[in-house]
Amino acid sequence: MDFRDAIDRSLAWASEWFDYAATPWFLYQVAIIGALFLAAKLAARRVEPLLENRARQIKGHPGLLRVVVALLRRTDWILFAVFLLAALVLMRAVTWPSRSHFITIALSLSLAWLFASVLSRIIRNRFVARALGWLTWIYAALVILGIDDETAVFLDSLAIPLGAVRLSALMVLKAALLLIATVWLAVVVGRYIDERVRISEELTPSIRVLVGKVAKVGLVLVAGAIALSAVGLDLTALTIFSGAVGVGLAFGLQKVVSNFVSGVIILLDKSIKPGDTISLEGTFGWVRELRARFVSVVTRDGREYLIPNEDFITQRVINWSFSDNLVRLDVNFGVSYDADPHKVSELAIEAAMSVGRVEADRRPVCWLTDFGESSLNFVLRFWIHDPQQGLTNVRGRVLLALWDTFKQNGISIPYPHREIIMKQNGRVGRSRGR
Repeated sequence: MDFRDAIDRSLAWASEWFDYAATPWFLYQVAIIGALFLAAKLAARRVEPLLENRARQIKGHPGLLRVVVALLRRTDWILFAVFLLAALVLMRAVTWPSRSHFITIALSLSLAWLFASVLSRIIRNRFVARALGWLTWIYAALVILGIDDETAVFLDSLAIPLGAVRLSALMVLKAALLLIATVWLAVVVGRYIDERVRISEELTPSIRVLVGKVAKVGLVLVAGAIALSAVGLDLTALTIFSGAVGVGLAFGLQKVVSNFVSGVIILLDKSIKPGDTISLEGTFGWVRELRARFVSVVTRDGREYLIPNEDFITQRVINWSFSDNLVRLDVNFGVSYDADPHKVSELAIEAAMSVGRVEADRRPVCWLTDFGESSLNFVLRFWIHDPQQGLTNVRGRVLLALWDTFKQNGISIPYPHREIIMKQNGRVGRSRGR
C-alpha cells in the first residue's frame, strides 16, 4: 500500500463513520455508553474502599500487591467494561448486531486502556510508564478501528534520508517501543541473575559482583542491538557516526572509563571484596559495595565514602582482612622503675586476655623495649579477628584493663617532670626526675 492508497482508504473509512453517526442507533449507543460510564463512576466509590481493605491483608508479595493496587485505582474502568459487556450481551439478544457495533468498539477500547494502564504499572519510572501506556493504547485503538495500516503508511512517509539510512517516523516509533521493552526485560533478567549469583556460596564475593555487573551491562547492550536490528536499522551504517562520537566522548569520559576498568581489575584480582576492612588516605572502614565507578566504604562514625576505583589501583591501600581477618595491634605503655618488669609483663598479658575481642587462641605477648628517662617502656601485642568493629575502641579497652590491673597491684605509671635544686652559692641546678 502506497501513500495515495492510504489516503483513499482513510477518506472512505471517515465517510462510512460519518454516515453511521447520522443514524438514530448511533445516538442511542452513545447515550447508553455515557449512562454506563456514569454508573461505573458512582459504583466505584462504594466498591473501591471495600476492595482496598481486602488488599491491605496481602503481605510478603510486593509484586502481586503492585498489580492489585493498579487494578484498584481503575475500579471504575473495570466496572465500566463489565457494564458494557452486559449491555452488549443484552442488545445482541434483542436486536441486530449492527445496532450494537459502537458499544463493541467502546468495550474493546476500554479493555485495551485497562490492560495498557495496568501493564505499565510494573515500570517504576512514572514518565516511561505513562508514555508506554499511552502508546500501547493508541496502537490498540488503531487496530480496533481498522486504520493501523493507513497510519503506518502515513508515518512511514514522514522520513528523512541520512546517507544510506532512511529514517522515518514509523521506524523511530518502533525502535523506541522495542528499546523500552527489550531494555526493561534485560534489566529484569539482569537483576534476577545478580540476585541468584549474590546468594551463591560457591563463588567468591568479588566474582559474584563481577558476574552480576557483566550480566547487567551485557544484557542491556544485546537488547539494544536486537531492538535496532528488529526495526530494520543497519547497525553498520552507524559505524562512522559512533566513531566520531566515541572520539569526542573519550576525552570527557576518560576518568569514567579509567574507574570502570579499575573496578574490573579489582574484581578480577580480588584485592578488595565486600566486607573487607581497609584504610586509604586516613579513611578507615569496611567495604559495603563495589560499583562500576566507585567503592562504597562505611566508617565507624556512619559516614559512607564513595572512593573512585582508580584510587585503589594507583595508591597504597591497607586491607586489614585481605588474606584473613586476624590483625595484630600494639599498645605502648610505661611503668615506674620501682616495679618488677617480669610481674608487669604477666599482669599486662592477663589484662589483655580479659578483653573480650582479644583473640584467645593467640596469646598476647609483652616485651620490655626501653629504659626510658622516667619509666620502663613496654609494648603489649595482641590479636583480634574482627577489625571491622574498630581498632581504637579495642585499644582503649586494653588500656583501661591495664590501668585497673596496675592500680590493683600497686604499680604506678609515671609522668615526666623536672626538679629544680637551689644551692647556697646562688647557682641553680636542674635535674630530671620521675
